[in-house]
Amino acid sequence: MENPMGIMEILGLAGSLSLLAGWRLYLCILGTGIAMHFGVLPLPEHLEGLGVLANPWVMGTSGLAAAGEFFADKIAWLDTVWDSIHTLIRPVGGALLTLAVVDPSDPAVQVVAFILGGGATLLAHGGKAGARAVVNTSPEPFSNVAVSTAEDVMAGGLLFLAYQYPAIAGIIALVLLALAIALLLVARRVIKALFGKLNDPPPGAPRT
Repeated sequence: MENPMGIMEILGLAGSLSLLAGWRLYLCILGTGIAMHFGVLPLPEHLEGLGVLANPWVMGTSGLAAAGEFFADKIAWLDTVWDSIHTLIRPVGGALLTLAVVDPSDPAVQVVAFILGGGATLLAHGGKAGARAVVNTSPEPFSNVAVSTAEDVMAGGLLFLAYQYPAIAGIIALVLLALAIALLLVARRVIKALFGKLNDPPPGAPRT
């Protein structure tokens, strides 16, 4: 049995899970379930709530969803439709994952974890969706595939690191939080510039 995690490790793991769920919710569910199913991921006693993710039905369903997301996310504009559909799904899923990490004996802590976990997932989802909408404006058809593949690798790798080394999960969460905010700001700036160009009058036309 692993040593009990401290409060900072628990918060770091909860933050990492909720933020990564904003990128790849189904991959987070599937990866966690597979790791536990094969004994690669021994969880402390108070994290036994995550054990349901190792259920074959849960792994099968999340696997199909993850495969659908993998392909949909690599097709320009279909990824934006997919992100739009998951604007509500990802935050709820991220909130539930966060809920499984915190102490179940304190209802107040669980309510706070559910709210903050869902909010963090929504923030990461917004940054990801905004950045992908900007990428879709690129004339280069392979840029979408490259960005999506990078997200797949990063999500899987960071999820592994967060579980394998809970002590650095907080650092991972802070990096993901900063990245999500940066993506939102960049996407906002680019989209604002694009709309500004569309609203510009044609050359020679008087400005109102």
